[in-house]
Amino acid sequence: MKLDLLIMISYCIRWQVTWSPTTNKVVQLISGNCLTGISIAWWKWTHNQHHIACNSLDNDPDLQHIPVFAVSNRFFSSLTSRFYGRKLEFDSLARFLVSYQHWTFYPVMCFGRINLFIQTFLLLFSRRSVPDRALNFLGLAVFWTWFPLLVSCLPNWPERIMFVLASFVVTSIQHIQFCLNHFSGDVYIGDPEGNDWFEKQTKGTIDISCSRWMDWLYGGLQFQLEHHLFPRLPRGQLRRIAPLARDLCKKHNLPYRSLSFWEANVSTIGVLRTAALQARKLASAGGPVPKNLVWEAVNTHG
Repeated sequence: MKLDLLIMISYCIRWQVTWSPTTNKVVQLISGNCLTGISIAWWKWTHNQHHIACNSLDNDPDLQHIPVFAVSNRFFSSLTSRFYGRKLEFDSLARFLVSYQHWTFYPVMCFGRINLFIQTFLLLFSRRSVPDRALNFLGLAVFWTWFPLLVSCLPNWPERIMFVLASFVVTSIQHIQFCLNHFSGDVYIGDPEGNDWFEKQTKGTIDISCSRWMDWLYGGLQFQLEHHLFPRLPRGQLRRIAPLARDLCKKHNLPYRSLSFWEANVSTIGVLRTAALQARKLASAGGPVPKNLVWEAVNTHG
């Protein structure tokens, strides 16, 4: 397998976003901090860890969404996040929210960008070592200058509110896509091991099958496994690499999961619903978790 990977790497190495690290940094700061208000330092911090420990419940920050979401009942034991260095408390609030997560998934995704704003400032104001902290703050200052000014140009407050809400809802497409790529993949607990890194990537990622003319909408995220194998490969080249990754998985008897957008949504909601129903069955210290009449009606059999 190492030889196969080396061949693929040599085939891909000539495709770079830019050849200059400085240019890369400028592009990142402009596209991340200045245009979206999300710190590229935060993105690198969490996303690099996600690639290293793909779908590890206690190592991958992209799965640690307690108290709002839980993709596995293993979160019910209040796992300790090795990434954040704190306990992910599964308390009564988390139990309640998780119990309805398959219903709240899409509404929450509509406002997922707010959480990214919060996470950005939590990191930059923390005591952690943050590369280019000053540049990240400068980029955020640019965003929080032009965006409010743009909104202020609208004639009245109802239109301003609708514009901001619409801008959040539009970005939900990307947030949903991130979840489709991993929420219904295989999960595990513990540190990833070097000798099974490739297997962990194939088991924890899901591709979205689509026509070439839809690549503009997915932005390359539909080739999630290919992106995980070659994270620095420009997304416009991932379709060319997909057949090689598929053949490599077939050769080594590893899963290569590619679902339609509809199938991926059904699979993700199925995982969330399973965990939600399990959360409802948990007993709290004072007795069983209460179930409302709607839930009882939907889940009545016989």
